[in-house]
Amino acid sequence: MSKLLHIQASPSAPSHSREIAEAFIARYRERHPSAAIELADVWQLDLPAFDADMIAAKFAVLRSQDATDAQRRHWARAVALAEAFNAADHYIINLPMWNLGLPYRLKHYIDVVTLPGQNWAWSRDSGYRPLLAGKRAVLVYSSASDYGADGRSAQDHLETQKAAMRAWLRFVGIEVAQEIVIAPTLSDPATLAALKQSAHAQAEAAADGI
Repeated sequence: MSKLLHIQASPSAPSHSREIAEAFIARYRERHPSAAIELADVWQLDLPAFDADMIAAKFAVLRSQDATDAQRRHWARAVALAEAFNAADHYIINLPMWNLGLPYRLKHYIDVVTLPGQNWAWSRDSGYRPLLAGKRAVLVYSSASDYGADGRSAQDHLETQKAAMRAWLRFVGIEVAQEIVIAPTLSDPATLAALKQSAHAQAEAAADGI
């Protein structure tokens, strides 16, 4: 049985990106009626702080030092979230642009779940190696201005949203199957409606192909 994980990174309701992600999910459910569909809402998850205590716990556990019980429990919280992330076969990720980049809670989630031995590995001989090969993701972006999806917009140098997501997913081995962009959301109502209609169609096509 396949599993789809919806990583929901918009705190707003209604949300342009969430609406399109939900259209993808509805079509995916039609195509894969036996699939498990789970939600990781980064605004609702109990994410442990990835601070000095977490870093100390990480090295104490991974380097087989004398980790305390408290450190092991602290590290186990991050591992549990990483395992839930790793368990999916497919991903639908929706995110608005904040200050030209990612919402801070999404970055927090990424920092917690991206763990050595869980979804990436490193050795002196081969360097970094992704561990999640064979998985695919569809990303739904929204932004007030239009930064394009192909890297050719005159404003592309200003934003880090897409590059950050592509780099992270590539690092752990997940293929980006499709990117759907809703922008500029500061359009007049008719133009925005047309943009969302196009995004909706792209989402359904992506669900058919994933």
